[in-house]
Amino acid sequence: MTRHAQRREPRAHWVLLSLTLAAAATALLFSGYGRHEIAPTPGPGRGSTACATPGPADIFSGGPVVQLDPKTGGVRSSKMPPGTVALTYDGGPNPAWTPRLLDLLRAHHAKATFFLTGTEATAHPELVRRIKDEGHEIGSHTYTDADLGSVSGIRAGLELSLAQNTLAGTAGIGTPLLRLPHTTTTASFCGEQWEAGRRAIIDGYVLVAADGAGREPKQGAVRQFSGSAEAVTETAELFRKAAGAPAYTTVSMGLGRPTAMYEVSGPTYWKGRAVVLAQQVSRAFTDAMTWLLAVAGAITVLRLVLLLTVARMHVLRVRAKRSRRRGAQRLPPLTEPVSVIVPAYNEEAGIEATVRSLLASTHEYVQVIVVDDGSSDRTYEIAESIPDSRVMVVRQPNAGKASALNTGLAWAHFDIVVMIDGDTVFEPEAIRNLIQPLADPRVGAVSGNTKVGNRQGVLGRWQHLEYVIGFNLDRRMFDVMECMPTVPGAIGAFRRDALMGVGGVSEDTLAEDTDLTMALCRTGWRVVYEESAVAWTEAPASVRQLWKQRYRWCYGTLQAMWKHRRALVERGPAGKLGRRGLTYLALFQTLLPLLAPLVDVFALYGLLFQSAGQAGLVWLGFTAVQVFSAVYALRLDREKFEPLWSLPLQIFVYRQLMYLVVVQSVVTALLGNRLGWQRMHRTGSAADTLERQPVGS
Repeated sequence: MTRHAQRREPRAHWVLLSLTLAAAATALLFSGYGRHEIAPTPGPGRGSTACATPGPADIFSGGPVVQLDPKTGGVRSSKMPPGTVALTYDGGPNPAWTPRLLDLLRAHHAKATFFLTGTEATAHPELVRRIKDEGHEIGSHTYTDADLGSVSGIRAGLELSLAQNTLAGTAGIGTPLLRLPHTTTTASFCGEQWEAGRRAIIDGYVLVAADGAGREPKQGAVRQFSGSAEAVTETAELFRKAAGAPAYTTVSMGLGRPTAMYEVSGPTYWKGRAVVLAQQVSRAFTDAMTWLLAVAGAITVLRLVLLLTVARMHVLRVRAKRSRRRGAQRLPPLTEPVSVIVPAYNEEAGIEATVRSLLASTHEYVQVIVVDDGSSDRTYEIAESIPDSRVMVVRQPNAGKASALNTGLAWAHFDIVVMIDGDTVFEPEAIRNLIQPLADPRVGAVSGNTKVGNRQGVLGRWQHLEYVIGFNLDRRMFDVMECMPTVPGAIGAFRRDALMGVGGVSEDTLAEDTDLTMALCRTGWRVVYEESAVAWTEAPASVRQLWKQRYRWCYGTLQAMWKHRRALVERGPAGKLGRRGLTYLALFQTLLPLLAPLVDVFALYGLLFQSAGQAGLVWLGFTAVQVFSAVYALRLDREKFEPLWSLPLQIFVYRQLMYLVVVQSVVTALLGNRLGWQRMHRTGSAADTLERQPVGS
């Protein structure tokens, strides 16, 4: 409300948000790539077809170990010597079968070559180190067990590079040994598979296939086992049936060579550590987001159930009170005169309609105090020109809304004070209905029912639904649970002595209405909601104006929550505010909106790369719950159902905008930046709506 020039807001929060979302998307993509959710490759039984073009004939006549011949520049193959069996295992390491297999090998004094996938090596680095430490050999089985014959050369290179990085990062080793996924004997090196293998050989890899099942151990053989629990059983059976005690060893040792593995250090090692850390973090993030999405969904549904249940309790309570008033007449209608304070800054578009709606009130006597807070337009002149002795116009230098309210409080003649906004238009019965709960001496403040006046466009409809579904349902719940955190600035009634007891309206926060309400609750006053006290307010008509308004509201609410944080450990009414109201605000208006952009990124990822049908069903279920809540809330407020068509769009667009407002507000608070008053441009449309709206609708 202040007129001073605003400092340009720093953009650090947008940079931080962009970096966070980019990091989240990168983590999801990296994790999804490793889990075959992004660009999965076909393998046996997954769409692969037998290749028709055989590889070079000379690799079939030799053994299953194929490598570059440095003398000829071609390839040469080798086989195990007689009586030697090289045990090889594909995939893993796996925490279920790898330890059992290692124990079995140790019991029979046998060595083996383990062709590990990079993703599993990163998930179980302790098993990689155990394989190495127990004298076994390690080879590469690519990063994701990808069929290199069916992917591009770029991806094939990425698969091999990432696998080497994970071995470097987990065990500090490198290896030239490579088993092409989804291959067995050298006969499977044909067509695209052989082309992929040839490129790997040129890059320095040694391809290790397997001998056919008919080759006897006494002839020398390379045995291949799949990475599964069956490998343990098959190996144990091999040992049991062994005749002539063949030497069970690694590929390199079987060929009479030193181990193919080599130690890595320096930049290579640290690059590997970075890749391993990136995969571990990305997997942990994805798993956490999966749980978070489930928990957030469950909490959201529980919140809706709570809101609807408590709203029904509120309706029954209101009916019971009205019945008692009509029957026993225990609480006669409150008819005491009321002072209405209207703080105004540049409200020339709607100030006359606001004041005249107050003067048209059916309540016995209303004093209207317009406090012009240094307006630069004709606000003061218009208010001053209204010919009614009940209207008092006070002018002060621009000092902000809280100051204007305190000025009005000083001029108030009566013990019941109503505070409103300068753009709010009251229905004739609003003031009378608003003050009735003050007949209870325990009640110190009453929140009215604010409705959006300019609801013609899509943005107006979205805000209308938000007011009815969110704000008013929340207030019903806060009323029943006795933890009302906010009496809205648009319409609220107070006891004068309650206001004076907390020092008037504080200027400590930008949400002076929330700050004031929390202060009243902490001093023991009850704050209630009166649905029949209806006032019409002008909602922002553009996204820019909406952003400014909600940014101020959210930032001010955070300030008020921090200011009154001690209510969390206090007793009595203050404790109810703290442990119920503040916890609710922290969870549903701060924490979940903060996480919402990450959840949206995860949901988009699931839609694109996981089960689109499942994601669609979840969205339809969530929308159905929202529609049901909206129908019930609109019915409670006696509103038409016509705006419901815009609800799905609200979920996609408007809600995301509100989430980003919370993100910006929290980051602004954490960075220690102060936010100035964000005032929207008024058009006076709330008054036009009231003229068209039936009274009491």
